Amino acid sequence: MKSAVETLNPTRVKLTVEVPFEELKPSVDAAYKKIAKQINVPGFRKGKVPTMVIDQRVGRGVVLDEAVNEALPGLYVQALQDNNITPMSQPEVDLGEFEDGADLSFTAELDVKPEISLPTYVGVEAQVDNISVGDDEVDEQMEALRERFGSLTPVERAAATDDFVTIDLSAANDGVAIEEAQATGMSYQVGRGTMLEGLDEALEGMAAADEKTFSSTLVGGEFRDQQVDVTVKVTAVKEQELPALDDDFAQEASEFDTFDELKVDVRERLVRGGRMQQASDARDAVLDKLLDLVEIPLPDGAVAEQLQARRDDIAQQLAYAGMTEADYFESEGQTEDEFAADLEKRVRDAMAAQFLLDEIADAEELGVDQNELTQHLMRRAQQSGQTPEAYIQHAVEHNHVPEMVAEVRRGKALAHVVETAVVTDASGNVVELKTLQPDGTYVDLAELEAQAAADEAAEAAAAADAEEVEPSTDAAAGVVGSDDYVTVDEDADATK
Repeated sequence: MKSAVETLNPTRVKLTVEVPFEELKPSVDAAYKKIAKQINVPGFRKGKVPTMVIDQRVGRGVVLDEAVNEALPGLYVQALQDNNITPMSQPEVDLGEFEDGADLSFTAELDVKPEISLPTYVGVEAQVDNISVGDDEVDEQMEALRERFGSLTPVERAAATDDFVTIDLSAANDGVAIEEAQATGMSYQVGRGTMLEGLDEALEGMAAADEKTFSSTLVGGEFRDQQVDVTVKVTAVKEQELPALDDDFAQEASEFDTFDELKVDVRERLVRGGRMQQASDARDAVLDKLLDLVEIPLPDGAVAEQLQARRDDIAQQLAYAGMTEADYFESEGQTEDEFAADLEKRVRDAMAAQFLLDEIADAEELGVDQNELTQHLMRRAQQSGQTPEAYIQHAVEHNHVPEMVAEVRRGKALAHVVETAVVTDASGNVVELKTLQPDGTYVDLAELEAQAAADEAAEAAAAADAEEVEPSTDAAAGVVGSDDYVTVDEDADATK
C-alpha cells in the first residue's frame, strides 16, 4: 500500500491511498465466506457454497463491494499511521472506480492537528487581582455561622417574614389536581422568594391550620409556564432564634474561647481561600498569556463538532431541569447570539489550549505513570459523584483511558509552565506558586489546601453538633422557585 499527503490548509489534508489488488485478497476471501453464510443454494450446505456459484448467483461485483467496504477502515487507519497524522474529524472519503483485478485507489480529506511553533514558555509573566477580604465578607460569614447554630421555636401566631412554616401545597388546573405538583410537610422560610411566585405574599399573616388559594405559574412539569391555582395550608409556624455573637457562641461554634478570636479565624480562613483562588486565577492567567504569544489555527470541522456536542449536552441538562434554552438565556442575562458567541469562544480557547499543551508535553518529553493516572481518575470519579470503581470501569469500557492520559499529560505541561512563571498581583507583589496537581487542574499551595481541608472538617463537625434548623425543600415536581439553581456545564471538556 502506498499513500501520500497533500496539505490543503494548516488544519486540513488530503490523503491519497493506492492498494495493489493482491493486498485485498484476504478481504475478498472474507467477503466470499460472509456471503456464503447468507445465501441458500440447493445442493450446498449453508456456508459451503463455492466461490464460482456465488459469482453466478450473486455476482462478482457484490463480492468486491463487500470486500472494499470491509477493508477500507483498516486501510484508512494504516495510512494515518504511516503518515503520522492525528485526525480531528471524520474523513470525507472519495472512492474511485474499482475494477476486478485493478488496484484500489481512494482519497480522504480530513481535519488534522495544526503544526505549532512554540513560543518561549519559560518565565511567562502574568498578573492577577489582589486578595481582598473586607469587613462585610467577614460579617456575612459570621451571620451564616450564626444561622447554622440557630434554633426553631413553635409560636401561636400568624407567620411573618423570616419565620419558618411547615406547609402543604396543591396545584390544580381548572379544578383538576396536578399530580406532579402536590407536596406535604414542606419547610419554608417566609420571604426567601425561592419557591412559587405569590407564595410569600400568601403566607404573610397565615397561622397554623389556615388555608389560602392563589394564582401562580409553574416552572416545571406538564403545566410549566401556565397559570394554575395553588392552595397552601400552614400546619406549623416557627420562629428562628439566633444566638448572640459573644464568647459563649464562640465556644459553642468553634474551638475558640472568645468571639474576637473566632472572628480573626474567620478572616484568616477567608484570606486563605482568597490565596487559593488567586493561585487558580494565576494558572489561568499564565495559560491565557501563553496563548496570546502564539497563533494556533483551529480546524473548523472539529470546532463545529465540539460546539454541537456542547450544545447537545447543555440541552440535555436543561431538559432534566425542566428549562428551555430561552429560560436559561434569561437567567444568565444573555441573548441567544451572545450565548452562542461566548460558547464558541470557550470551545476555541479550550481546543487551542489542548494543542499548545500537547506540544509543550512533547517538547518536554512528559509521560504519565500509573499513580498519576489513578489519582486523576479518582478525582474525576469524585467530581462526577460516582464510585472510583464504577467510574474506572466506565472509562475502560468506553475507551476513555487514552483521553484521561492526555488530560494528565496536558496538566503536567501546564504545571511545568506555571512553576517557572512570574505572577504578580495588582500591587506588584509576587504570587508564590509552588506546584500544580499532577493533572494541572489546580494550582496549589500545599499547606493552604491542607488547612482548607481542616477548616471544612471543623465546620462539618461543628454543624453536626449544632441544633438543626429545618431546611426548605421542594418535594413536588413543578414546584420550583425563582432562586433554585440549575447548573449547566458549558466547559465539560475545557482545559481550564
